Order: sequence, then C-alpha cells, then structure tokens
Amino acid sequence: MDYPADSALLTRLLAGEQRAFRELVVAYQGGMRAVAYAIVGSRHADEVVQDAWLAVVRHLHGFQGRSSLKTWLFTITANTAKARLKHNRREVLLDDLPAPHGSVGDERFSADGHWLLAPHAWHEDSPEALLNASELRDCLEKTLVSLPELQNSVLLLRERQGLELDAICNLLDISLSNVRVLLHRARLKVFATLEHFEETGQC
Repeated sequence: MDYPADSALLTRLLAGEQRAFRELVVAYQGGMRAVAYAIVGSRHADEVVQDAWLAVVRHLHGFQGRSSLKTWLFTITANTAKARLKHNRREVLLDDLPAPHGSVGDERFSADGHWLLAPHAWHEDSPEALLNASELRDCLEKTLVSLPELQNSVLLLRERQGLELDAICNLLDISLSNVRVLLHRARLKVFATLEHFEETGQC
C-alpha cells in the first residue's frame, strides 16, 4: 500500500481537513488494529483502536515528526493497548493452532522465506494472477483469521504495513527471535494454503 506523504498530510490534518482524516484512517486503521489485536486480543482490539484515534486527535498538534506518522500512530495504539492491560504483560505464546491445511516443511523455503521447491502444480499463471482470484483471496483471509493472534499481527505488520522486524519488536514488546518465529510460522501456513489451492482449486 502507498501511504500519504507525511508532511503534506500533516499540514492538511492540522488545518482540520476532514478528507485528510479519512485518508489517514484508510491508510492506517488496519495496521493499528493489528497492533491492538496482538496486545489485547480480538475482544478489545476495536475499543483500543477507537481510544487510540481519540488520543491521536488530542495530540496531533504535538506531533513533531521525530518518527514517521505511521510509527507515531502505531506507538500510540500500542501504548493504549498496554494501558488497557493495566501493566499485566501478556506471555508470548509460540504454540501453533491448526490452520485449514496444516503447514508445509521448512525445507521448502530459503532463509528469506522464498520457495526453494515450487508448489506441486505451479503453472504458467503468475502468483500475482492467482492472487487476483476472488476464491484464493477468500481462502487466504480464512487462513489469516485462523492464525494465533500474534502470528496474525506480526504477519500483517510485516507484509501489509511494511514494518521492519525491530519496529514490530518495539511495538509488541517481544524479542526479535520471537518475531522471526511467529513470522516464519505464519508464512508457512499461508504458503500451505497457496499450495493446496494450486493443487486442488479449493480452499
């Protein structure tokens, strides 16, 4: 996703332009929910995001640009979520919950997460073309929903929001090794879904 340029958007926000606020919400709401979801779970994530937006509105004039607007928004969300927990730190659990098609072996991928061995029936259609299929999109969304909360959030923050692993560590208060494990396991499940869809045409 392309994010609005911080300086231009901030100027419009400070001027009270309603369209600018709508653009801000469209660009960052998903990432803010992923942060909240990782810290407080699905039950309170939406409430945390609402509270975070209120904090953003209250403190927007104090934003000094020391970080990107995205980082600032995600940090406010993380702090709001942590306050909701009343300083009770969540234990980071790396246990897997079953995904629709299990997982695939680590030997199928290189260290950077790319295929070493292509899916069984991969054909001339590009992965991009497959991703445009509504059936596959629905299937992938089901897989994402099935992931444990932290796996889901780490994957979304990395792949959809483009955050570096260090930034994810700081937002979620988990170690780099945990982030790597969570991301790796989530990717394996997504790859398994892709492979199953390619082989069977079904979710």
